[in-house]
Amino acid sequence: MVTGGKVISSGRLSPGWVGGCVWYLEGRAMQESPREFMRLFRSVRKQWMTFQHFTFLRRMYVTQLNRSLNQQVKRKPEPTVSPFLERSSLAQAKAETCAMRPLPPPHLPLSRKPNDKELLELESASVIEGSLDVGRETKDEKQWKEMKLHLDDLPGILARLSKIKLTALVVSTTSAGFALAPGPFDLPCFLLTFVGTGLASCAANSINQFFEVPFDSNMNRTKNRPLVRGQISPLLAVSFATCCAVPGVALLTWGVNPLTGALGVFNIFLYTCCYTPLKKISIANTWVGAVVGAIPPVMGWTAATGSLDAGAFLLGGILYSWQFPHFNALSWGLREDYSRGGYCMMSVTHPALCRRVALRHCLALIGLSAAAPVLDVTTWTFPAISLPINLYISYLGFRFYVDADRKSSRKLFFCSLWHLPLFLLLMLTCKRPPGATCAGGEPRG
Repeated sequence: MVTGGKVISSGRLSPGWVGGCVWYLEGRAMQESPREFMRLFRSVRKQWMTFQHFTFLRRMYVTQLNRSLNQQVKRKPEPTVSPFLERSSLAQAKAETCAMRPLPPPHLPLSRKPNDKELLELESASVIEGSLDVGRETKDEKQWKEMKLHLDDLPGILARLSKIKLTALVVSTTSAGFALAPGPFDLPCFLLTFVGTGLASCAANSINQFFEVPFDSNMNRTKNRPLVRGQISPLLAVSFATCCAVPGVALLTWGVNPLTGALGVFNIFLYTCCYTPLKKISIANTWVGAVVGAIPPVMGWTAATGSLDAGAFLLGGILYSWQFPHFNALSWGLREDYSRGGYCMMSVTHPALCRRVALRHCLALIGLSAAAPVLDVTTWTFPAISLPINLYISYLGFRFYVDADRKSSRKLFFCSLWHLPLFLLLMLTCKRPPGATCAGGEPRG
């Protein structure tokens, strides 16, 4: 406050220019003091210990305390025996055991009764002798032994050598071809065809296993076959195949007719000399194998009629097409096995083609069913009643083509197992009667 040339400040008056300087300094102090105070407060606040700092320090203290409490002296583990020392001690004990000899039993006169000490010696001698016999038997069991063929096991071994299930399928399709052929049913001719075809199939399967022993030993599916396991000698297998092939072809040739016998010889040659070596070379083996499976119903037809008619080729075409979904679905689940065995299969080298071919031949079964009444093999009822099962296997073939997995292949394979016998049974029920008229209007003889 300025009054009459005097400055009033802080309760006192300062005259002249000194009072003006004091007034100026006090004004600046009043302006700067709030800012300096806030700056000082902030700098001091940063150095204060907050609650978070205190909590952190307390936690660190507790952690260090627990760590110091947990650091206790552990007991030194006992020394263990070295495996080398243990092995040497076991070998030494075994050598000592083998070096032991049975004690000869003391000879006692019959008139004197042995005391307790003598009985104990007799018992210990018998125990030592028994233990040595057991050790000797165990050592003998580890040695290689020659496989001995017992006559009781021979029928089962020969049945597995001839692939008895596959032979049964071949014989059943041959019987279906014989039954579907026109003309009266000749029982003696049928039995000769049945036996001759079965013997020819056994011979072909045995020779096939003889050639494929080195490859079958690498596959889980075939490693237990008789020749692979050594249950039967190769000479005996070839002898068995010869003993089946010669009478089988003879029955078909002279007991039935030469055409059926020639087809039997051709099928044995095709299976053993073409299909078997092609399995290691090319995927064409699948088509050759389908031809092999298509010949048996043709043989049944020729056995009944003595000629190759359109119906025989129709039955062969049905079996030919059925084998592709059947075998392709089977081989799809065994791709690793076939690859390990060294076989060149469609499912291994051309998986897309494998599924595509299976679907095509599933659909081909529908067309072949429609051709049966046209060729005067069945009535027109057969295409209608066989359509549901053909559509179902075609649907599974389509699922196998799209999904390309093991589940769809298994469904298609198991469907093919019941599809063929049911399909042939429907053909037999719808067989055209002998007196019915043919497609050209002439009576069928």
